[in-house]
Amino acid sequence: MDLPDDLDLPLERGEPYWYWLGGRPALDFVNTLRERWWRRVETLVTPGDLARWLVAAGVADAPPPAGPADVERARALREAIDAAVVETVAGRDVPAACAEAIDGALRRAPLREAVALEPSGALALTTGRDGPPVDRALAAVAADAAAMLGAAERGRVRICASETCSARFFDRSPAGARRWCSMRLCGNVAKARRHRRRHRAAAGRTPSDPRSST
Repeated sequence: MDLPDDLDLPLERGEPYWYWLGGRPALDFVNTLRERWWRRVETLVTPGDLARWLVAAGVADAPPPAGPADVERARALREAIDAAVVETVAGRDVPAACAEAIDGALRRAPLREAVALEPSGALALTTGRDGPPVDRALAAVAADAAAMLGAAERGRVRICASETCSARFFDRSPAGARRWCSMRLCGNVAKARRHRRRHRAAAGRTPSDPRSST
């Protein structure tokens, strides 16, 4: 998904440039750094951006109080997840440093079990996370990344095959053979490019060209 060539960078706010093609929170989070193949456009620009993104991603119920340090910590977690994604797609092991960064985000908001009394008089066991709201939300993203990069799911992690897209996505197709973050966007663009190349190649052939009869 291309951004306008004349986009004024760096962005003052990133929210208008978020997109949600990753298929799960961890990959939508990675995709907040747009155009990794070219300009590396940051869309988690401000603490407000981070707070609103966490709500939009469904890992926070309300915009949590956030500051510049939270933005830096979020970006560091994002890049650790992405480095793990790149290695996974290449068929290599997740780097230890990436695992440590993901684990660190979980440790900042550890799970806590509690018992509540239901109206019926029965007990209910609940699970929640301790810690500041931003850390709890980032821990939810980290937990999703850990599950995604585990043995059962890592084979579905993808990077869009388009030369002008850096979107990461989770392939939920039955055959597990998706190449594009979006068939409607990058897939159709790639089809159009192939068609133009074939048309130009065919137009360049002459009757005396032996290739014209093959």
